Amino acid sequence: MKKAILRTEKLCKTYSTGGIQQHVLKNLDISIMEGDFTVIMGSSGSGKTTLLYALSGMDKPSLGEIHFEGHKLTSMSNDKLAIFRRIHCGFVFQQIYLLDHMTVLDNILASGLLVNKNRQAVAAKAKQLLEAVQLNEESWAKFPSQLSGGEAQRAGIVRALINSPRIVFADEPTGALNSASSNIVLDVMTEANRQGQSMVIVTHDHKTALRGNRILYLRDGMICGDLDLGEYTSDSSPVRQERLNFFLAEMEW
Repeated sequence: MKKAILRTEKLCKTYSTGGIQQHVLKNLDISIMEGDFTVIMGSSGSGKTTLLYALSGMDKPSLGEIHFEGHKLTSMSNDKLAIFRRIHCGFVFQQIYLLDHMTVLDNILASGLLVNKNRQAVAAKAKQLLEAVQLNEESWAKFPSQLSGGEAQRAGIVRALINSPRIVFADEPTGALNSASSNIVLDVMTEANRQGQSMVIVTHDHKTALRGNRILYLRDGMICGDLDLGEYTSDSSPVRQERLNFFLAEMEW
């Protein structure tokens, strides 16, 4: 039986602008199950990215609690949160944030060596992952400015997975990619999920959403829909697409 790897209790996030309070997240009680591929959808301004940042410990909520197994993230100092994220979490964002002065391979090694001091083991895993995302050896020695958008995003995926994180958070990971690069990224993330890594992804993209086994729909800072799509298989896409379309129509997407 699955257990919750991440859960929230009465999670709220409020911003104050010009003396006016904007309630972005409203009393959210969410459980993210271990090994799930959870997709968060919703219209622009619904609070998706704010929720992702709160769940990952990148931003602290205004009220409520976030628990990662036995750890209460909302009670941790910023320094402890940074160490926690380094060990347990992987991050993939539209803006890749690779270090400009380092090659692709060195960017990935730098992340891996923060957790595992065995350089040979980290390098072997980095090369295995780079091959999995179809980045050839010529690309490994390039600097970020020399990469295409698709190549940079694939390098970002490798960096996110290098430490075998318990959970990967991604914000529109295929938003700026062409179809071929999107498929490669999604295949690698799907395989990582099958190997036991939990995924939490924010997306507007139907093709990305179809990879999830659970879809959460956010509206005005509240969860108003929760769809169980079951495990993804390549031959189940037409049925999944129909179920997802029906669900999103119900949500008035």
